Amino acid sequence: MNPNLKQLHPYPFEKLAQLKKEVTAPQDKVHIALSIGEPKHTTPDLIHHALKKHSDGIAKYPTTKGIPELRTAISNWISQRFNIASSDISADNQVLPVSGTREALFSFAQAVVDSSRSDALVIMPNPFYQIYEGAALLAGATPYFINTTEQSNYLPDFDSVPDDIWQRCQLIFICSPGNPTGAVISEREQIKLINLAEKFDFIIASDECYTEIFDDEDNPPQGLLETAYNMGNTSFKRCVIFQSLSKRSNAPGLRSGFVAGDADILKSYFQYRTYQGCAQPLPTQYASIAAWQDETHVTENRVLYRQKFNAFIELLAGVCHINKPPASFYIWLKTPIDDEDFAQKLFEQQNITVLPGSYLSREAHGINPGKNHVRIALVAPVEECIEAANRIKHFINTLD
Repeated sequence: MNPNLKQLHPYPFEKLAQLKKEVTAPQDKVHIALSIGEPKHTTPDLIHHALKKHSDGIAKYPTTKGIPELRTAISNWISQRFNIASSDISADNQVLPVSGTREALFSFAQAVVDSSRSDALVIMPNPFYQIYEGAALLAGATPYFINTTEQSNYLPDFDSVPDDIWQRCQLIFICSPGNPTGAVISEREQIKLINLAEKFDFIIASDECYTEIFDDEDNPPQGLLETAYNMGNTSFKRCVIFQSLSKRSNAPGLRSGFVAGDADILKSYFQYRTYQGCAQPLPTQYASIAAWQDETHVTENRVLYRQKFNAFIELLAGVCHINKPPASFYIWLKTPIDDEDFAQKLFEQQNITVLPGSYLSREAHGINPGKNHVRIALVAPVEECIEAANRIKHFINTLD
């Protein structure tokens, strides 16, 4: 077996299941799951229609690169969403469809990390999406964590990283808007990171799966390619973004996303993918085309999330310190007691499942930045989120 497997930590939801086994939830309350970032809004009809219309595509092997129509739909979306001239984002060599960004984020590290270097580092925020760490470890690299705390507005402080760490860095994962915090990395900080990548020769992998869920309709989160383009880096050197239809289009089971950016990097990554074998089935590709070409359902999706955030926060504002994040569908709530105790007792007393923040982070630089936080995913319908807020409010009041 690959010896690096022994370095993997239990996945957060395995730990959560064990935590819940120790107690019994009240049977007179319907369970409300707020722990998993799985959208519960209706998947748009246009996706269902395209899947049905092209169902005969399951009789054919899909190609790794995807059909030209899909790559064109994606490149057009990138151009329109991130203010990049259509002639400057190539559907042929700067876009690759992937079977969801989870597999892409993992496999990307396997393709780009030079494991022959024993000092190889992969930098990532802390807390973080656990795939970043697992991908780094199984690629033969060592994770280096940048703590994102309340003091840094839950954003990575790139100035805190010493030069000798940047020199060993081969890849950095960033997530903007962030999971679990919803914090958005500014253009200024993205510029700083791109300049660091140029100076120290590493790749930036920007996980942007939550960019289409944001609070201010006039101020959408800026993407890494947009920043690079504005800097004059029109070839997106060292910059790669990861996008998905899971959150944007409420289609997590479609397993459809894309990777885009530096053509030289994607050329090598494409070669890796031809051996890996993860290609989107043709019905999925046609459904994805329909989704990427439509913005109406995405705008409607944001309206629902705003309703939930406003109602949820209004109900809890009087009993705890709670802020609306600029983007994503998570609330990163500070807890008045230990986060594991909070999650366990909330389940035991109110039959609500949330995720302890310490399960999403590691001890680094003397602290665990996820401690005394829980991640709440406002993915359930509005009425269910309101019911959850009332129960959580009651629970917090019992802690006084």
